[in-house]
Amino acid sequence: MIWAVLPVKELEGAKQRLSPALAPAQRVALMQVMIGEVLAALTAARGLAGVAVATLDPWAAALARRSGARVVTEGARDGHTGSVTAAARLLAGEGAQGIITLPGDVPAATPAEIEAVLAAHGEAPAFTIAPAHDELGSNAVVLSPPLAVPLRFGEDSYFPHLAAARARGIAPRIVPLPGIGMDIDHPADLVAFARLPEARSTRTLAFLRESGLTP
Repeated sequence: MIWAVLPVKELEGAKQRLSPALAPAQRVALMQVMIGEVLAALTAARGLAGVAVATLDPWAAALARRSGARVVTEGARDGHTGSVTAAARLLAGEGAQGIITLPGDVPAATPAEIEAVLAAHGEAPAFTIAPAHDELGSNAVVLSPPLAVPLRFGEDSYFPHLAAARARGIAPRIVPLPGIGMDIDHPADLVAFARLPEARSTRTLAFLRESGLTP
């Protein structure tokens, strides 16, 4: 009874930090490709009770429904932290025993990596995290029960999340993974992603190359 939560904010104006390298239309197109890959990995991963996409974006909602995922709108305009927390509260009220959440910008994440994070998760109360490659962001988080630890996503959330779990008396489990760990936020991330062996078969890398954004 662990549900996946994929937060997707409205795509217009997405990925402003990539503005030096990508035009607005390219940023939206890139986000669409990346979200599609993350959602496909979640829906293919074994051991999940379901997948919920927290969004008010029409494109993302339509993709979610086509993929067999549930669309959750509560808190969807409250930022990454607010939307995940609202979805967790909703799912907890329906009897979910836990959640796993990933952002939409980790396109090299695979079903096997998601299953590895779930396999590392302990009995409730429990907190498991797969950090970003730079150990700043929190790229996959598993919570049981769904509101076991207060969340606070952002550029520097990894160590604060560890501290928040310990403050609740929970020893966090840490699962570094190359695909989940490679989020795309800055122009330098485009180059790092292109060099990642796990990215070779992704549609995201094909898109970046076709667009002339990576070698």
